[in-house]
Amino acid sequence: MPQYMLLIYQPADSPLTPEQFAEMGPRWDAFTESLQKAGAFVAGDALERPDVATTVRDRDGQTQFTDGPFAETKEVLAGYYLVDCPDLDTALEHASRMPNVTYGSTEVRPVWDRTGPMATSRERVAQA
Repeated sequence: MPQYMLLIYQPADSPLTPEQFAEMGPRWDAFTESLQKAGAFVAGDALERPDVATTVRDRDGQTQFTDGPFAETKEVLAGYYLVDCPDLDTALEHASRMPNVTYGSTEVRPVWDRTGPMATSRERVAQA
């Protein structure tokens, strides 16, 4: 079955108050449970803030480590879900129910199954 990454993005300056943040926990738990009941859940978790990240690059044979994110952005990657879905439409339906879509966004990206070339168009992904 095809797999999809549901990449969770939130504004870098986090618009949620501490109270709103606390209210989100049960909503995320319910969403995860719905994926499990649908047989779609493979993995998922939240990520720490980008300011505690380390970016690794190799330039001209020299490995470089940089504290913090590589680029300044308005939205940051905050977590992910890996899901099994029969098609892109099903993955999009799951993504539309994610709690963060009311204040951030979710990127749905197919996982390359390595049995053929990478998709070169959205139409080709939808046909997979």
